[in-house]
Amino acid sequence: MIRAIMHGCNGHMGQVITGLAAADEEIEIVAGIDLSDHIKNTYPVFSSLEACDVEADVIIDFCSAKAIDGLIEYSVKKRIPVVVCTTGLSEEQVGRIREASAYVAVLKSANMSLGINMLLKLLKEAALTLAPAGFDMEIVERHHNQKVDAPSGTALALADSMNEALDNAYSYKYDRSQERAKRSKTEIGISAVRGGNIVGEHEVIFAGTDEVIEFKHTAYSKAVFAKGAIEAAKFLAGKPAGFYDMSDVIG
Repeated sequence: MIRAIMHGCNGHMGQVITGLAAADEEIEIVAGIDLSDHIKNTYPVFSSLEACDVEADVIIDFCSAKAIDGLIEYSVKKRIPVVVCTTGLSEEQVGRIREASAYVAVLKSANMSLGINMLLKLLKEAALTLAPAGFDMEIVERHHNQKVDAPSGTALALADSMNEALDNAYSYKYDRSQERAKRSKTEIGISAVRGGNIVGEHEVIFAGTDEVIEFKHTAYSKAVFAKGAIEAAKFLAGKPAGFYDMSDVIG
């Protein structure tokens, strides 16, 4: 049985992961970390990682960006692998995470959904085949009206996946309203829609002459991210130091 610490256990995603892990025979949450104590869990909850005295094989993080530095420091100090699910990190924080991977196993992904990460793999092949044949590439992402960043980190990851397959020869276009010009053949358009309570939709369009190919992923609940985080934790426990992502879990 893999023993996990849930960092941010009383947040929404922490509670979703708690519920799913309780029904999983391969992993158990043995401790939680959260400043809030408004929820009573079946495991002990500590206000900080430093106060936690429970041994574990892996940490699952779904907290806030401001808590990342302390989390990474603790992970390296205790040599406990960590799955970083928190988004909105600065470049400096991502750099520290990569530095930490020299000492402990770290897994970070722009999106924890298994479906999205399978899509990332499929898009590489599609881009290699279709872009040289003259297909234009566009991404449309849709999220709820409370999301503050645009485009989403997942939309950028999808664009990066295609661009990397094409030797990073493409630029990203987020807004065409300020110029009157034909579309460049070496651009990837990324559009953001915000409304209602849409959990997350990402549509990738390959538009060619007389034919259009579309890839689409829809998340109907945040449980898809929780499931991915649990699978990532089961994968990462016991792994040697290194920087991993969800493609390693799928592979």
